[in-house]
Amino acid sequence: MRRFAAGLEYDGRAYSGWQFQPGLHTIQDVLQRALSRVADAPVECVCAGRTDAGVHAFAQVVHFETDAVRSERGWRLGTNTYLPPDVSVEWLREVPASFHARYSALARSYRYVILNRDSRSALCPGRATWERRPLDAALMDGAAQALLGEHDFSAFRAIECQAKSPLRRIEALRVCRRDPWVTIEVTANAFLHHMVRNIAGLLVSVGCGESPPERVATVLAGRDRKANAATAPPDGLYLAAVRYPAGFGLPEASASQSAIIGRSLG
Repeated sequence: MRRFAAGLEYDGRAYSGWQFQPGLHTIQDVLQRALSRVADAPVECVCAGRTDAGVHAFAQVVHFETDAVRSERGWRLGTNTYLPPDVSVEWLREVPASFHARYSALARSYRYVILNRDSRSALCPGRATWERRPLDAALMDGAAQALLGEHDFSAFRAIECQAKSPLRRIEALRVCRRDPWVTIEVTANAFLHHMVRNIAGLLVSVGCGESPPERVATVLAGRDRKANAATAPPDGLYLAAVRYPAGFGLPEASASQSAIIGRSLG
């Protein structure tokens, strides 16, 4: 069996998340169907991070195994032929059997995009979260620094989260503004279910003056989800990059692409 890794981008608006669910339209389902048509045999794939319904990706990474003999270019172009227009394979590489899309990842980065103005957008509903209340991005950024490092993020996980441990390590977290756009960018070794959206929800409450900046540290220390702010909508959330050991030789273009697309939104 040969093992391949692939980088995906997708618009999550029409999907019930990444993971295959009988009777639902998911990213994993359409990707596996496309790969199976190219292989002329069933193909299953594993992703770096399971995105929720309505969440997008600049740089999802998957791996799959197959006996089918195709060139890397053949796999990529053939799979894109059978994928819907809102899902695309950006790159594809053969990798050693030791590579695992989820467990080999060193870090994952997410970007949360907010349109901050009092008029709704006609161009990007579902691709950015609309917040009409003025946000103080500098205040949000300062408050966010309390989340850096390794902590128990129980207050930022969904009730249905199945992770065995709430410990996660955030290595970078920035909030910045560009004209009407506010972006939250966070990198961590891994994320809990709804963790980024719960961080975004709390930071928005700080930015609009609903919560004092010190509430972020208080909520984190309290480890109580009920003490946190409301979960932010999925619309503005993007899986922006996945980092792997350099030895696997995977492209880094997806990270730069996320910056380019992010600038077009924000």
